Amino acid sequence: MKLGRLQKQPQGYSAFIPCSFPPKEGFDFSNELIQKASDAMRYLGKLDGITQHLPDVDFFLYMYICKDAASSSQIEGTQATMIDAIEATSKTSDNLPRDVDDILHYIQALNYGLERLKSFPLCLRLIKEIHKELMDNARATHFSDPGNFRESQNWIGGTSPNNALFVPPPVHEMNRALGDLETFFHEEDYLLPIIKVGLIHAQFETIHPFLDGNGRTGRMLITLFLWLKKLLERPVLFLSSYFKKHQKLYYDKLNNYRDGEVEAWLDFFLDGTIEISKEAIEIVKKISVLRDEDMKKIQALGKTASTGAVDIIHQLFKLPIVNVANIQQWTGYTRQGAQKVIDRFVALGILEIKDEHKTYGRSFHYRKYIEIFTID
Repeated sequence: MKLGRLQKQPQGYSAFIPCSFPPKEGFDFSNELIQKASDAMRYLGKLDGITQHLPDVDFFLYMYICKDAASSSQIEGTQATMIDAIEATSKTSDNLPRDVDDILHYIQALNYGLERLKSFPLCLRLIKEIHKELMDNARATHFSDPGNFRESQNWIGGTSPNNALFVPPPVHEMNRALGDLETFFHEEDYLLPIIKVGLIHAQFETIHPFLDGNGRTGRMLITLFLWLKKLLERPVLFLSSYFKKHQKLYYDKLNNYRDGEVEAWLDFFLDGTIEISKEAIEIVKKISVLRDEDMKKIQALGKTASTGAVDIIHQLFKLPIVNVANIQQWTGYTRQGAQKVIDRFVALGILEIKDEHKTYGRSFHYRKYIEIFTID
């Protein structure tokens, strides 16, 4: 399947020129791929269903988004982890890697996109707005022009377009290809949504319309499209962790997509959707079990003590690394009262001291809960 061609530019290098998208002849996928796509849709439906039965699901969303943000940023070279991002949000550590900012900006951008989609269509303007949230005032190794499509040639790998691994389309061809992609977002067609979003991601990465942040923006598009098409009521499919786990293969499949190996890319993409859906279903089950166990511990405290403790554990599902200041903020308690609550949670086996060697400024983590998201 021909998706484009290399064309020599006046400057001497060759750039990729996309054909019209989607191809006029349409897509002709094998029965095996269609069956795999149907399986992926079924697992997404199962994940969506089980998530809806999870009490207080909104409290858990930060962890899902944080996991995806960390994985997506790490693909681009960020060393900071999901734990670093939680500590930065809770302000429980002063010793964090500088690039934790990448993860925090990703979380901000994805939340912005999900909220914006409630009243605004998925379009190029929205993609630029999301990019602005991702890159504005963010740590950057070079100028990224937040919120604007590039006005100059970029490239992937190498020191210049002349020795690059891949040179995306020049600006005038980029704008044409982006127009095709925007039309494709809304086109009524025969494609299953899970196949369509796989094509959207690969085509966006091929066009590479920003000076920086293309990978992260393109991976956000997956979550936004799945949510928009109501395949998921909540963003609980963190596909970036699959791409990170198979990072070389991910890049290889995207490169081969540009050479026309569309089905091979989609096969990889659907494998990831199925694998991560299954993992997410297990995560939801584990959360339910842990929540029930810890709620029983809290209810055993007695009516007065348990009422405030229930509110706190809800907050812990959203922010599972805390210090005394966090508890004070949530409850309005004095410092002494907040410490008393923490001590009670430690005695119940819900919270644990994060660093036994620290005497002052201690933080406490909901270790069993964090491990549900962080242990592969």
